Amino acid sequence: MTNRPAPHDPWSALRTLTSARIGLARAGASLATAPLLDLRLAEARARDAVHEPLDAARLADDLAALGGQALTVASAAQDRQTYLMRPDLGRRLAPGADAVLAPHGGSYDVALVVADGLSARAVQMHATPLLAGVLPALHAVGWRIAPLVIVRHGRVAIGDAIAAALGAACVAILIGERPGLSAPDSMGAYLTWQPGPHATDADRNCISNIRPEGIGYAEAAQKVANLLRAMQMRRLSGVRLKDEAGGPLIEQR
Repeated sequence: MTNRPAPHDPWSALRTLTSARIGLARAGASLATAPLLDLRLAEARARDAVHEPLDAARLADDLAALGGQALTVASAAQDRQTYLMRPDLGRRLAPGADAVLAPHGGSYDVALVVADGLSARAVQMHATPLLAGVLPALHAVGWRIAPLVIVRHGRVAIGDAIAAALGAACVAILIGERPGLSAPDSMGAYLTWQPGPHATDADRNCISNIRPEGIGYAEAAQKVANLLRAMQMRRLSGVRLKDEAGGPLIEQR
């Protein structure tokens, strides 16, 4: 019996460039067993990431190693199920949070917030390495940085309330993004100038897919620091401030 050579796979070169599922093998009208099982495993990991609780104490210890105190507060969503069913509660601080934040109020250039969002695993893994690059960059230009704040069951907009309570001119909130079938641990950074109840998504700048397989820590830290400095200089953020790769965000003088 003659051994036939394996058929050429025209997708193999492209698969080295992306984690997207392309050119999956099929058996008739259905996926072949191997890619089908891989897809179901990815779905399970995504579901687990959504429900996985944040270990706020361990994260606070990790952040404390960067210098300074990390405060921990919660949103108005009392548990994970409520958080998933009531997005509005995830945007508001829980009763008692003001008592935690008020003693640390002042006049700061930026408040840095870490929230679990839809993937606690993402911030558990990536927030500390990212801030390890952001903090020195901001300290180097003399920025006044509010105490770091960790939020359980938080949405993006909760950073606005925290910045207002601390007296910060802008806020950068690091948050777990909605898990996908290629990445259950993707973290996003949302930056807002003059945050408050009036702020909308159009007022924010977003850096998405922060993780070693996406935007690496060093590149993401540079983008965050550069955007924050541009916000301070131009006194605006969101759709009016573009992160234009290859061009300076801040005019050279």
